[in-house]
Amino acid sequence: MKARIVLLPGDGIGPEVVAEARVVLNVVAAAFGHEWSYSEHLIGGCAIDRTGQALPTETLAACRQADAILLGAVGGPQWDDPSAELRPEDGLLALRRKLDLFGNLRPVKVHPALAAASPVKNNRLAGVDILVVRELTSGLYFGQPRWRETLSDGVRAVDTLSYTDAEIRRVVRLACRLASARRGLVTSIDKANVLESSRLWRNVADDVAGEFSDVTLEHQLIDSAAMRLISDPAEFDVIVTQNMFGDILTDEASVLTGSLGMLPSASLGANNLGLYEPVHGSAPDIAGEGKANPVGAILSAAMLLRHSLGLVDEAEVVERAVYQAIEDGARTHDLGGDLATRAMGAAVCEILDRPYPAADWLPARRFLCL
Repeated sequence: MKARIVLLPGDGIGPEVVAEARVVLNVVAAAFGHEWSYSEHLIGGCAIDRTGQALPTETLAACRQADAILLGAVGGPQWDDPSAELRPEDGLLALRRKLDLFGNLRPVKVHPALAAASPVKNNRLAGVDILVVRELTSGLYFGQPRWRETLSDGVRAVDTLSYTDAEIRRVVRLACRLASARRGLVTSIDKANVLESSRLWRNVADDVAGEFSDVTLEHQLIDSAAMRLISDPAEFDVIVTQNMFGDILTDEASVLTGSLGMLPSASLGANNLGLYEPVHGSAPDIAGEGKANPVGAILSAAMLLRHSLGLVDEAEVVERAVYQAIEDGARTHDLGGDLATRAMGAAVCEILDRPYPAADWLPARRFLCL
């Protein structure tokens, strides 16, 4: 198979982790007889510095022509002025919106060997296998109008939380479809006791769930769900929620795995084009030091293989190699080890070169995101 992959390394540790994911993709291509062509483009803070745009026109055009997009991270302290008219995050938000990547998949699975790295008690981590489906192109982050004004007694700022039934319907339908291949439980998280947009969300979710006879839908308020995510995380299967709630909950869920560096994500639209990125940020405090954990980026590359390229077996091989490397003791600094970024990537590639790796705790054909 031939595929065009756009690389958007971005800022901070982004270039370091994307480099390791690219090495893994190349090993997969060689092993399975595929051919990838890459092009690398600017986004985020580095794009602002060089072009004056967080999402340059050339970058967007390349992404539109790609089969898949792999991104590192955006942002850093040099661009953090709250009063700035342009911020690195604007580039990522614009890319998601312009490509209509409405469904963000964030799998959260706890490797038994890393249970001690989590601040959560081990008995609460057994069997944790969650897929968060976050609506990505609407809600509070995109709502209009938004403004700031000076009043006689101070300053007032306004943001708008807005959803249409169509926006809700397509992301809930995606969550139900994914749940059908898992345990069949969808938890829709909202704030319907307060927000009108959440009451619409709940009504539409009920309607969509009726299309899936093998899916059970439950509703939960965001505040109680945040508590339950730590107290009883194994009870969740698929979570579907609006943009901001999903953003917050998945960062909270990272403590279950022991490190934010372990989590991948896929942002999907109506066609096969997807944007794949680790959940972590740019980590400017360790950028350039070789301490970044590349696992989130490598697992994002596995999701790229599965969702955009339809290469399910190849994706599973990468996922098993990652978790076998961890089982064998490979640890970066965030996990209490001393492996550098490249050494962690090399540990995964070494297993990819072995006969098909086995990991009893990850059942055959039981994929991270299905």
